Amino acid sequence: MVNQLILERDSVTHILVVEDEPSLCQLLVNNLSFEGYSVEAAGDGVPALAAHGAHRADLIVLDLMLPQMDGFEVLRILREGKDEVPVLMLTARGDEADRVQGLSLGADDYLVKPFSVLELIARVKAILRRTRPVDRPPLLRSGPFRFDLPRLEARRDGRPLELTPREFRLLEILITHPGRTHSRKELLQLAWEQDARPSARTVDVHIANLRRKLGEELGSPWIATVGGEGYRWITQVEPASK
Repeated sequence: MVNQLILERDSVTHILVVEDEPSLCQLLVNNLSFEGYSVEAAGDGVPALAAHGAHRADLIVLDLMLPQMDGFEVLRILREGKDEVPVLMLTARGDEADRVQGLSLGADDYLVKPFSVLELIARVKAILRRTRPVDRPPLLRSGPFRFDLPRLEARRDGRPLELTPREFRLLEILITHPGRTHSRKELLQLAWEQDARPSARTVDVHIANLRRKLGEELGSPWIATVGGEGYRWITQVEPASK
């Protein structure tokens, strides 16, 4: 049985998601958790500050439109208290003045809803690289493959694979949890945006394309189909040196 890869870098990175829309909040928690981060959620400003005080976050994903204490007030309290925790703010507002105000209060970056989950994850990783320079992006290897996750690069025997961002996202989910079966529903939640409406068949098509690009027709299969359940990566995955 293949042991699940444990990435120490991510296991010590704690992210606080502050979002009052339950479905979006759960989507963010699921995706960030699958990146290996420790994730906590709050639905408003007051419980968010309390959660941060009890277990300091390494990064806060902060919605500006909250029901009682909004994101602007949360930011103001943090910065007036000399707390420099990185903040990625989320807003559904189209007014440039709101984004300017958030950045002026000390936010590190922003995303306007609706946004791509892939982009949010990329922004989170970029902020963490800037603010935690001792952390290095993981490089992984598995069989003839080498993966550079932050750069969205995959190589087989030194040759680059031409993967779309969606294909790479699916691949990343599988290789960072080798041996674990991921259902089609789970893959849809983790690899597609909240407002997308793909079907389970869409996952099958993307996996088929991914298998072709990995070169499964050349020999050993890498992605196993678990009948009636989903897919899993079946080859051992290890950290790779530079």
